[in-house]
Amino acid sequence: MRRRRIAALLASAALVTGCGATGGGPSASGRDTAAPPSAAATATGSAGPLQRYYEQKLSWSGCGQGFECASLAVPLDYDKPDGEQIKISVIRLPARGDRIGSLVVNPGGPGGSGVEYARSAEFIVSPEIRNRFDIVGFDPRGVGGSSPVRCLTGRQLDEHLGLDATPDDQDEIRALERSSRAFAEACQANAGKLLPHVGTADAARDMDVLRAALGDEGLTYLGKSYGTYLGAMYAELFPDKVRALVLDGALDPSLPPMKGIEGQARGFEVAMDAFLKDCFEHDSCPFDSRDLDGAREEFLDLMRRIDARPLRNRQDGRQVTEAWALLGVATPLYDRNSWASLRQAIAEAKAGDGTTLISFADILMGRGGDGTYSNQTEANTAINCVDHSYPTSVAAYRRAAETTQAPRFGAFIAWGALPCAFWPAKSDDADRRITGEGAPPIVVIGTLRDPATPYEWAEALSTQLESGRLITYDGDGHTAYKTAGSTCVDRLVDRYLVDRTPPADGARCP
Repeated sequence: MRRRRIAALLASAALVTGCGATGGGPSASGRDTAAPPSAAATATGSAGPLQRYYEQKLSWSGCGQGFECASLAVPLDYDKPDGEQIKISVIRLPARGDRIGSLVVNPGGPGGSGVEYARSAEFIVSPEIRNRFDIVGFDPRGVGGSSPVRCLTGRQLDEHLGLDATPDDQDEIRALERSSRAFAEACQANAGKLLPHVGTADAARDMDVLRAALGDEGLTYLGKSYGTYLGAMYAELFPDKVRALVLDGALDPSLPPMKGIEGQARGFEVAMDAFLKDCFEHDSCPFDSRDLDGAREEFLDLMRRIDARPLRNRQDGRQVTEAWALLGVATPLYDRNSWASLRQAIAEAKAGDGTTLISFADILMGRGGDGTYSNQTEANTAINCVDHSYPTSVAAYRRAAETTQAPRFGAFIAWGALPCAFWPAKSDDADRRITGEGAPPIVVIGTLRDPATPYEWAEALSTQLESGRLITYDGDGHTAYKTAGSTCVDRLVDRYLVDRTPPADGARCP
């Protein structure tokens, strides 16, 4: 049960990609959003080339523990609705009481499985919401059970993710470049037909087809982390179909990707400092120093030692390189309840044992004990690279790594986005703001010490959205609703979802 709760929490992470860093910035790409959606993209049921999709009926069948599963047909290319179809995997847990409709949930990533996330319904929504709504999850196109992007074998991903993501010389940079290029080429070889069509705008269009198939006049939605971008994109494309959207752990759609990388790295720095300050209050704290500057230097020294001599790993034959170690440190930062385990993992690492760190990293990366991976890392890369206008020169990533103001995580995250430099499916225009003009009130939640989606991103999104209402949670960890244990946040969100009564803009929860 504890592992399922951790999985539910981490599903909402801005999942990592590349050589162990987050998959780049949160900005909104323009390939699919440079202009208002075409008639083909917005036809809703009664007429138009998408009529057959909007009028489809889902065929539900039991899939265990009270859940029902179905498949939704959507066009691979919304500009060619009569062309090839793909199937979207959908799950629901029927409401237990006086039903209002469906609550569609997305855990973020991109690359997180909405189907698996919905299976953790008891951890992600309150009992009241369970009573009033069918909890509906779907795997976005390219993810999980929805025409998944597959690129590398498990062994190849092990090697790619374990590479030195803080290169010290030109040889290590060339190794990163070779691996990142090979990653992109493998995705093109194995999933080339999908790659241009896995962007967030297409996923938002799928979500509107799903809304219609569920029989809802307006979408009720809970999106975490990257799921806030998906929800905001939906409001941009279909403002008149919004019933209530909760965007928790928000991304800032206006940021260029390299600025997003730096912002996220700083978010992890803030979270790491919060962990260190808490660590000093415990006898189990593995740092000799009891001041922030001293502990920061101890941590950096530990990473340098791991870089020079990887740690042993008692669970399998992989060496725990600096990249694996940093992934293992990042994972518990998402959840304050895991900080005790992080203290233990760092103590073990100082003694030469990286087993706990790499087990944390495996949870974040979707790696099973048999060495196979879910496709979340590949989907994360594919969606990010097509959504955003990443630099195509290696020098840009090197410059970002060398100029970062985030000494513990900056270079690691910047180099991790390098596969996007070689990506075969590109955006055609610049990133831009999302306003959701014409949509009813949309709730945005920001946590002050969120590691993966810094609080200022929530402020920015709530300002950009014409109808945005910001809830500020003064706490730690990634996302707030039903993850932080805040009765204040939970009550405000539940009231909004049920009654469509939004909080006052600027509401704060201690």
